[in-house]
Amino acid sequence: MPRFSKTCILMNRVIITVVGKDTVGIIAAVCSYMAEKNINILDISQTIVQEYFNMMMIADIKDCGVAFDKVNSDLQSIGEKMGVQVKCQREDIFDKMHRI
Repeated sequence: MPRFSKTCILMNRVIITVVGKDTVGIIAAVCSYMAEKNINILDISQTIVQEYFNMMMIADIKDCGVAFDKVNSDLQSIGEKMGVQVKCQREDIFDKMHRI
């Protein structure tokens, strides 16, 4: 069985954040897109504070047949239609940006 480095695994994982005013169907729209593209959700957390929605997901894109940049722009478009902001970052970049 081949061994994969931690770097290889992190390159397949992305952090997706969704923030904005709560409305019906945000989770359904984002997760439906991900299912269509064979993107596996590894972890998900969502909260609503008063009328504001916040969701963070860690997902695996290794079996996705679409380039990362396309996934990112598609998710941003879904967010714009829903009136929320969706950001998708590779986990390794996310980690480096949030290191203190």
